[in-house]
Formats: sequence, structure tokens, C-alpha cells
Amino acid sequence: MKLNTRINGKEYCLEIKPNAMLIDVLRQAGFKGVKFGCGEGSCGACAVMINGRPRNSCITLAGAAEGVEILTVEGLGNPEKPHVLQQAFVDSGSTQCGYCNPGSLIAAKALLDSNPNPTAEDVKDALDGNLCRCTGYVKRIDAVLQAAEASKKTRKSTRGKK
Repeated sequence: MKLNTRINGKEYCLEIKPNAMLIDVLRQAGFKGVKFGCGEGSCGACAVMINGRPRNSCITLAGAAEGVEILTVEGLGNPEKPHVLQQAFVDSGSTQCGYCNPGSLIAAKALLDSNPNPTAEDVKDALDGNLCRCTGYVKRIDAVLQAAEASKKTRKSTRGKK
């Protein structure tokens, strides 16, 4: 069976089994930032964005990704040019082992895409499905709020440049 989808802005035609889960297909295609955690959709480590909405790839059949836009953490940024959220996670000290970071970053991106001025409560709600055993959650909430503020400044500075 063929899966035609767009991952991180690039078109892919992947060979899949009818019962394949999206996490397995993404990892086999080289997207190692999608982490396997619980396998039942409750830890958030496998989160990706599908058509702009966060989804747990461990409970999503790969066939459901036909013709959709998928964003993995690899599509956010890279070490040379990190996304504002990635930089905020580093700056706030909210990364330790890093296993849960990709899913948390995806959840945070989805939040900021829909609400560029979140409250701490909004961030808590958005990150609620992402479990972290190392750092806890306060620094992550701070990081998302910091990224929102940095994005706000960037938007203001680019408005005047046309």
C-alpha cells in the first residue's frame, strides 16, 4: 500500500502495511524525533502535527495520513537555526534527557499557532498530554511563555519592514 503525504514541507510516497501505525512509518522514514513512549496515546512523546493539529502518532493509522501535512520536531528548526520554542526550552533549562521534548514542542507549537498570547493556564492545558519524568513542568510553561513573548517582539519588528 502506498502513502502519499507531505512531511515537514516535502512530498513523500511511502510503502506501508495496511495496519501500520504512523509512528512506525515516520521513524522508518528517518524521523527519529518522533519518540515511542506508551503506545496508547497518553504520554505525548510521539506527537506530530497533522494539518496543524497535534496528534499522537502511536494511535494513528498511517493510512489516515494520506494527503495530509505532517510536521515533526525535525521540521521546526535545527541546531544552526532553532525554532523560537526550541531555543526557549534550552534557555529555560527545561530539557534534560530530551525524550519528551519533541512531543512537548509540537504541543507548544500548536498552541502558539492558535493562540500567540497564551496565559500560563493556556500553556498548562496545551502541555497536559505530555508527560515528563525529568524536569517537571514549571520550566516548560515558562519556556512557552518566553517563546510567545519573543515571537511577539519578532512580529512587531517585522511589521514595519515591508
